[in-house]
Amino acid sequence: MSAALLWPLQAGPEALPRKRFTREEFDRLIESGFFEGQRYELIDGDLIDKMGQNPPNAVAIQLALVWLGTVFNLKLIRVQLSIEVSTADRLGSVPEPDLAVLAEWKSEYAKRHPRGDELLLAIEVSDTSAAFDLSRKALLYAAAGVPEYWVLGLRHRLLVLHREPSDTGYRSTRLFAEHETVTLESRSEAVRVGDLLPTE
Repeated sequence: MSAALLWPLQAGPEALPRKRFTREEFDRLIESGFFEGQRYELIDGDLIDKMGQNPPNAVAIQLALVWLGTVFNLKLIRVQLSIEVSTADRLGSVPEPDLAVLAEWKSEYAKRHPRGDELLLAIEVSDTSAAFDLSRKALLYAAAGVPEYWVLGLRHRLLVLHREPSDTGYRSTRLFAEHETVTLESRSEAVRVGDLLPTE
């Protein structure tokens, strides 16, 4: 009889134990310079690699930034910077939306990250991360009170708009095709979705 048959069955690599990081451990690693030259965000204790953007992703972030700069003071626009999530999620998550707009500038941001309910908008530009951005990230941002969350999908060239946050997710979700225009709930300025997407 083969010795291999004596080993207990496992479901695969996902069954293997893994290290979940806490917010405190993550902060210590950053302060120590452990991630120098690298960018990660902490989501549910997992380190998510934020490096290696492909050109379409980078261009979409730039195009969205340019449009936001025509609507808001640049001091209110944050690019790939951390935000605070709800108390229940805070110990294991420090997300970095691709873009975020502050409701107002506060000097205390020099000592802490803005909370989700202090934003007007968070945007994620999605290519390979669309499923994650539309599920776990949406739940994180909703529970944190981010009033409006956009997922700009590069593969299908559309924008998914989320509004009315609650502890269990966003109560309102709408899809916009690239030929359609969208506005922030709190503003009247509109943008065509295709103008936020790189040319094909």
